[in-house]
Amino acid sequence: MRRIEIQGSFGLDRLAVAERPAPVAGPGQVVLRMWAAALNYRDLLTVEGRYNPRQPLPLVPCSDGVGEVMEVGAGVDRVRPGDRVLPIFAQRWIAGRPTRERLRSTLGGPLDGTLAESILVDAEGVVPAPAGLSDEQAATLPCAGLTAWTALAEHARVGPGDVVLVEGTGGVSLFALQIGQLLGARVIVTSSSEAKLERARQLGAWATIHYTTTPEWGKEARRLTGGEGVDAVVDVGGAATLGQAIEAIRFGGCVCLVGNVTGNAHALQLPSVFMRQVRLQGVLVGSRESLEALVRAVAACPFEPVVDRVFPFEAAREALEHLESASHFGKICIRID
Repeated sequence: MRRIEIQGSFGLDRLAVAERPAPVAGPGQVVLRMWAAALNYRDLLTVEGRYNPRQPLPLVPCSDGVGEVMEVGAGVDRVRPGDRVLPIFAQRWIAGRPTRERLRSTLGGPLDGTLAESILVDAEGVVPAPAGLSDEQAATLPCAGLTAWTALAEHARVGPGDVVLVEGTGGVSLFALQIGQLLGARVIVTSSSEAKLERARQLGAWATIHYTTTPEWGKEARRLTGGEGVDAVVDVGGAATLGQAIEAIRFGGCVCLVGNVTGNAHALQLPSVFMRQVRLQGVLVGSRESLEALVRAVAACPFEPVVDRVFPFEAAREALEHLESASHFGKICIRID
């Protein structure tokens, strides 16, 4: 059984294909034959040692993926061999609120992730994949798709007529564009690329903002909403974007913090938060119950996750370099043949 490992020390140059014995399902476990994995920014940080420098190595990276049940252990009746399933990000977070213990069970660190021909997971830690999506499209749901769903459907409680602002055109952001529309909202998309903004408009964006030519895009978002502000912001930038996200939000609105691609530290103007009763909500993917809700929504509506490029298994480093370049539009996937 082949798998991609971070070997010895961190860095893209430390990724290597390794041969390991095929896993065997014990009681309550299942073995999945993985068909595709999808990349998230967390994967790049993990490989480079910037997510958890104390992570023991070797480690199989990646948290998003789809596979087929090949073997079930004793006592397993949730799934059976042949089922196409999605392994959940936090294997012990089935429902309810997150806890320290539940969030220590995440794939791609500290547990081995999805970038392997076969993986061993708990039978409680999988969800049936929706029919109608390719393996690559389905592979994007457990982390990127669920993050956007948790932010908008559960925390911000977006509904018909609301306005959502999403930053950029990466995986989570485009999911937020699509899920926002699914929930009946109008969606504003920001980007520094006019070509990407045009593609966002083709996907149904209500309005777009070029943040290079309009650096105070929070004020522009308020102008677009008649001075009211947007109901929810999906903030993937972190340090460099949070101030404008707060500027864009309406009284009582929700800024969902889902990433920090521009840095960790921000000098927050507290009066802008408490005087307008703005809610800052951290989002770290979600539970199995939430993923099941997302799958039901995807199955009930015309919905196609946006896949930018698909790389072969042996080109994992090139796929991560493509992610690092920030030139992608949508999700970057790896086919596991």
